Amino acid sequence: MRLSRFYSDHSDVFSPIDFVAGLNVVLAEIRLPENQQRDTHNLGKSTLGRLLDFGFLAGKDPKFFLFRYPQFNVFTFFLEVELEDGTFLTIRRGVADATRIAFKKAVVGQQDFSTLAERNWDHWDVPFDRAKDLLDSLLDWRALKPWGYRKGLGYFLRSQDDFRDVFQLRRFANAHADWKPFLAHLLGFDGDLVTQHYAKEDELAEKVRIEQTIQNELGGTVVDVSKVEGMLLLKQQDLDRKQERLDAFDFRTDDKAQTRALVDEVDQRIAQLNGRRYTLQANRKKIDQSLKEDQILFNPDEAREMFAQAGVLFEGQIKRDFDQLISFNRAITEERQGYLEEERAEIDVELKAVNAELTALGKRRSETLRALSDTDAFLRYKRMSAETVTLRADITSLERQRGHLRRLQELRHDIRTLAAEHGALQELIEQDVEAQNREPTSRFSQIRLFFNEIIEDVLDRKALLNVFPNTKGHLEFRAEILDEGGNATSADMGFTYRKLLCVAFDLAVLRVHLGDRFPRFAYHDGVLESLDDRKKELLLSVLRAYADRGLQSIITLIDSDLPKRAEGDAVFEDAEVIVRLHDEGEPGRLFRMPSW
Repeated sequence: MRLSRFYSDHSDVFSPIDFVAGLNVVLAEIRLPENQQRDTHNLGKSTLGRLLDFGFLAGKDPKFFLFRYPQFNVFTFFLEVELEDGTFLTIRRGVADATRIAFKKAVVGQQDFSTLAERNWDHWDVPFDRAKDLLDSLLDWRALKPWGYRKGLGYFLRSQDDFRDVFQLRRFANAHADWKPFLAHLLGFDGDLVTQHYAKEDELAEKVRIEQTIQNELGGTVVDVSKVEGMLLLKQQDLDRKQERLDAFDFRTDDKAQTRALVDEVDQRIAQLNGRRYTLQANRKKIDQSLKEDQILFNPDEAREMFAQAGVLFEGQIKRDFDQLISFNRAITEERQGYLEEERAEIDVELKAVNAELTALGKRRSETLRALSDTDAFLRYKRMSAETVTLRADITSLERQRGHLRRLQELRHDIRTLAAEHGALQELIEQDVEAQNREPTSRFSQIRLFFNEIIEDVLDRKALLNVFPNTKGHLEFRAEILDEGGNATSADMGFTYRKLLCVAFDLAVLRVHLGDRFPRFAYHDGVLESLDDRKKELLLSVLRAYADRGLQSIITLIDSDLPKRAEGDAVFEDAEVIVRLHDEGEPGRLFRMPSW
């Protein structure tokens, strides 16, 4: 499929563009001296690619100039393409009604259907989504299936923004799962495996997320299902017994249980706590006494005065020894007091806890004794009914917990299964990549050779197209220029060389699909910019060689980017220049109208 014609219903403003089978050049000439040093000239050189994309039913982008500026609402554009069978298809799309499309097939190309009556179109006023499906079937790019025609269109309508990366186009700014499976398919790998791998990874991640949510609902701790089942069994048995006694209005068993609990649990625990409280209080009293006694009562000054009255000399060595002894004892005393105060603080904390528990047990003992001494059967019935309500609430909570735990078990089983399937897909991808790399006649190997051939013809350097799975099983794509030793260099990082890598990649893919139902055109904007003259000549030779193979190439450039030639020696033949723009007013622009 090649481009044949692009025109509008306002030919006085936008002249029809007729494409040729080989090399097509959109040439912008800078004739005014004051414009020679400008970076942009607003002539429309780079606009044609976006107009072609519009004709191929690109989505409605409010930032696109056709929709942004109201003066274009009156335009209707027509894109004519030559199909595989030699017939011609015209796609009609207006700006004001951009979501209503018309189609017409013809046996003769480069016609003007801008005034064709509605009844003479094969399909008229087709809704946008339906129109894309219809165009997909009419173009019949089978080699792209199961993806639609627009998925790979960006590789063959390269704008300046699409030269930033060889593989990831501007329209592929989404997750890798959106474009890597398609690119793998384009290069001859099993794209379906890559799609399944991403889908399985997403499914696995979702299961893990749900598992974490359930764990959070369980409070972050996972209890064994067996334990929950056992607790449920005991609670249910207790409930059944209480309900049976309630139905029989019999509280004797309950009285026995309460008496046994009072004697075996409450009273015994109260006795233990009282003993512990006595011990703690006794220890605290001893600590208080020790803190009072740990005081140094000897005063050297008073001793000196007493010795003086007795006529004994106290100054000198004796006083120094006493001072040192007092300092030593004071240090020991302070350290001991610190430990005693820490111990007292710990005793106070434990005493507080013991007193609180004794208070609670005393309350429970009082309530139990009151219940046992209560002769009102109605009050006992109410009390036991409340206990059954509590039991039912506990059972409901346990059943909910059991449900979460069972769901957690199912999820973990699913996670193990998905992880195994994910790993199996990763292994299949690795095997597929290895097989395609190893086989010299595979599609990928052929693209590799064509890609290197183009770079070598232009730069006299080898280039390597590399595809490999990373540690997660995701495919990575690399395009690198090699040095003399076969090592990757940083040359491909510059914008000029990266643009050249993009062109080489697109042409290599087109060439390997020459025998398939596949696009046979490539549009590259500003392809010669920043290259030296020799490389420009070599690249043009490559483009013409590929045109001879049946590939239609459309390039745009400014005349200052043309390689220098001898006087009168033109770079392009007149038939190759399909659009000639210049900066001498509106007649030289793509749209012969004031700038917007």
